[in-house]
Amino acid sequence: MAAGAGMVMVNGLRVPAWAAAAGVRPPGSRPDPSRPEGAEGLPQVEHIIIYMQENHSYDSYLGMLDRGDGYTLDAAGKPTNSVLDPAGKAIKAFRSKEAAQLGHGVSQSWNATHRSFEGQWIGTVGDDNAMKYWDESYLPFYYDLARTFVLCDRWFTSAPCQTYPNRRYLQAATSVGLVSTDTAAVVARPDAPNGTIWDRLNDHGISWLDYGFDLHDVLLFPNVYAANGDKMRSIQNFLHDAAAGTLPQVSIVSPGFERYTEENPHDVQLGEAFGAMVINAVMDSPNWDKTVMFFTYDEHGGYYDHVSPPAAIAPDSIKPDVTVPPDLPGAFDRYGFRVPGYVISPFAKADHVSSTVVDHTSILKFIETKFNLGAMTYRDANADDFLDTLDFDAAPHREPPTLARPGLPASGSVSEPDVANPLTIKPQAYVAPATPPTATTPPPTAPPSSAPPLGPGEAPPAVAVPGALALTGPSMVGPTVVGVSAVAAGFIALAAHQRLLARADASDAAAQAAQHLRDAGDPVP
Repeated sequence: MAAGAGMVMVNGLRVPAWAAAAGVRPPGSRPDPSRPEGAEGLPQVEHIIIYMQENHSYDSYLGMLDRGDGYTLDAAGKPTNSVLDPAGKAIKAFRSKEAAQLGHGVSQSWNATHRSFEGQWIGTVGDDNAMKYWDESYLPFYYDLARTFVLCDRWFTSAPCQTYPNRRYLQAATSVGLVSTDTAAVVARPDAPNGTIWDRLNDHGISWLDYGFDLHDVLLFPNVYAANGDKMRSIQNFLHDAAAGTLPQVSIVSPGFERYTEENPHDVQLGEAFGAMVINAVMDSPNWDKTVMFFTYDEHGGYYDHVSPPAAIAPDSIKPDVTVPPDLPGAFDRYGFRVPGYVISPFAKADHVSSTVVDHTSILKFIETKFNLGAMTYRDANADDFLDTLDFDAAPHREPPTLARPGLPASGSVSEPDVANPLTIKPQAYVAPATPPTATTPPPTAPPSSAPPLGPGEAPPAVAVPGALALTGPSMVGPTVVGVSAVAAGFIALAAHQRLLARADASDAAAQAAQHLRDAGDPVP
């Protein structure tokens, strides 16, 4: 049988022609082919921790840092980087006047991101929010973190689009076609073709837990979530386990999606304070001396970054879920914009900037290197493994450093006064439920939207959720942020559907959840 246009046969498999090129590693390839899966690869490391925040480009946070590839500054120390608006006016990067992200919402949709690739302005005349940045005066903890541990100034997002696809890449090295924060699409595609990293860890008896403040990242693969309910924990449980020295071999810490998120329009200092709490808990833990922690952001949030994303290896043959037109053409063969990225560990090289190109799947490659696991897609198979950031012999931070206090005022957030300082979150031991969860009355769902239909590559607007925070629209310009983001709304809907599932039968999760979507009047692809 012919392989087909642009396809070739390799070892009996039909693959894209580029995948047969010399040096391109296929899915299933192990870091050490001479040893079996599950073999120890990095005995110095016993704990791997992943913490991924929300929606900021490298420049929007670290453009003013005195190291790494940030803004070009003039004689007065102000950025010269600019973009032309529709009227032909050059809009320079400028320091935000507040910790909250007020004004018209920035966009990181498939279309907006692809227009940004070409330097096109994606806002309107008078709308310059994408050019904002927050400097050390707002984010002293993050700046000290970048000067102390390893800062990665070539950490690109895995896909040039939104939160859900990039957080899927973090877990499976593919978005399974997803390009937007679309809960119905997640439910319709509840698995990854070659599984997730959690499946691989389960296969080899490697311990892992998902610690969520309100929702769990694993929800983005509903069948995996349904099969692993015993591995879902709270942030309070994380603080307890870190202090007790009982963290699993792999942890993922999911930030708040209703609060302590750094997504527009929320207060970035609340997010920094939450991140400081998590990172300090790791450094204070008895597990510290054998830990490697990765801290990054899922995507750029629509904020400006001056580095054009390079080409990437497509993970698989699954095409982006776009319709051209109105969507812009593209494939999963280019990274998204840079995001802040840190490697935090006693082994992290001191005061070091790594300019090696990495993306979220590089975290998967590190885990695969530790446990000699086969890659899930072409992307993680060929990703960098972060080993250039570590010095196992010197262990420069064996004694954990004391970092600057976060920028959140002692009086709390000005824009979100009802959100407590995260230091009020207290450790709590996990208590297993006496009986498995059962399906009861469905939780409240968002009211139907009267907005016009969205294109496949466009983000849904924020929606109000009964019993949750009040709605903020995309043009929120008032002094107080009390909203729930589109990401939070989507995740809440996804969690609500998952709570209705009979988790004993994970294979039926997609069908059941899809039916609940239909019953609620939501679209199901």
